[in-house]
Order: sequence, then structure tokens, then C-alpha cells
Amino acid sequence: MIALVGATGRSGAALARVLAAGGIPFIPVARNAAAWRALGLPGELRVADLRDAAALAHALAGATRIVSTAHARWAPALLAAAEPGADFVLMGSTRRFSRWPDAHGDGVRAGEAAFLASGRRGVMLHPTMIYGAEGEDNVRRLAALVARLPVAPLPGGGRALVQPIHQSDVARCLLAALRRDWDGARTIVIAGPSPMPYRDFLRAVAAAAGLRAPPILPIPALPLRLLAPLTRLIPGLPRIGADEIRRLTEDKAFDIGPMRDLLGVDPIPLEQGLALTFPAPQTST
Repeated sequence: MIALVGATGRSGAALARVLAAGGIPFIPVARNAAAWRALGLPGELRVADLRDAAALAHALAGATRIVSTAHARWAPALLAAAEPGADFVLMGSTRRFSRWPDAHGDGVRAGEAAFLASGRRGVMLHPTMIYGAEGEDNVRRLAALVARLPVAPLPGGGRALVQPIHQSDVARCLLAALRRDWDGARTIVIAGPSPMPYRDFLRAVAAAAGLRAPPILPIPALPLRLLAPLTRLIPGLPRIGADEIRRLTEDKAFDIGPMRDLLGVDPIPLEQGLALTFPAPQTST
């Protein structure tokens, strides 16, 4: 039996829909019963807070495969609560490769280390930037910025590489990982088909949203980081964090050979994913 931890989150809900559509039985595990009911999916929720060891153990009882879309820092709690023979499919993040220390990346690295040392079988998937999920704010927030700004101030002119992955491909990778028998524990990066400069990503998002792509204004990262908090003071402007500016200065490009070879998933092109994210308005006839 599959237990899906984080069933009401974006990636968790996306996987829950795929499992339900395929007639694959699973046990949803989450904190918020109302949020699960709102999804309208089959399955009786087992309510558990990841900080409550006893409740988590009860929720995972009988599960032979545990897939978690919760933050990887919760891996030790899941490993401790699961039955001895259970296998794992865990979500990490490519933030674990960032040279800039932060709590998010540190938590992923700690969760990965605990999983790899656990003696369990399974895989931790490290996705790049995920876009296209219901309620996600990556490309939609970027589109909102593009619509408001006359120019796009980007550190280094937006030359750093990104390789975003569509939510549907994340769900496909999770499902493929659940179906595979793993020999020990390992990690796999999952990402879009190929890396591209951030400025090209911005232009693609603008085009998909039906917006004019603003001219790129190269600006050093430090002034942008100092100005980032001001976005909170401007009505209608999405908030940008200083850490986000800093991460725009490092390349996020990855080999997806293992994703293709071990999971059998060939990710969709960015243009196709953006077309699903920003569907064209229907015209009356």
C-alpha cells in the first residue's frame, strides 16, 4: 500500500490526482482534513502532523511504499515512523547544490544525508524550479512583475542558467519512482529538457502570458538585494526576497540522463509547459 505524505500540497495534490486517475489505491496523509476534502479525491485521509511521532507512525501503519512531497528536512521523522520494510520516494530540491547557505538548502542536505545513511530502499528526487502547479507563484509572479515593470533589472543581465520543470513531469517522476524497485537508497535530479539563460526564461514567460517582454537592465546583485525589501511597500507588486536575487547569480543546470534512464520520463519543453500554465483565452463565436 502507498502512503502519500503531503497529499494537500501542490506536488502532493498533483500526484494524488494522477494516482486516483490511474485507479491506484493510496493512503493520503496530511494535517488539514478540510484541505483534503476540498480536492474532491477518493481516499480516507489519515491526519498527522510530521512533528507528532506517534500520529505519524499511526498514519504510516501498513504502508509498504511511502512517497512524501513534504520538505526533505522531515526525512528523519518519516524514516523513524515507517514500518521496517517500507520503501521511500522522497522530494528534495536542487537547492541542496546552492553555494549560498540557507535554511531551505541546509534542510534538504540534512534530509538527504539521513535517507542515504538509513539502509532503506528508495530514491530522493531533487527537482529544479517547479512551475505549472495550481496556486504556484513562480512563473505567475514573474508575469506579474513583467506586467508592472518598464525594464527587467537582472543581476548579470540574466545570464545565469535555469532549467525549470513542469508540475506534470514532477508527478510523472514520482509515479515512475513508486513503480521501480530500488536497490538501496539514491538521489536523482529532475529538471526540464535543457538549461537556458534566465533572461530567455523571462521572455518566454512574458510571451506565454501575452505580455511585452521588457528590456533587460543588467544590474549588480548587491544593489538589487538591498532594494528587494521595498517590493513589500509597493501595492500590487509581488514580493521579492534578497535571497532570491542572490540565487539568480548562480547557474542551475543539470544532467537529466538518470531521470530519463531510470525513471523513463522525458520532460516537456518549456513552451508547452507555459502554454498549459497560461492557457489562451477562449473567444466567443
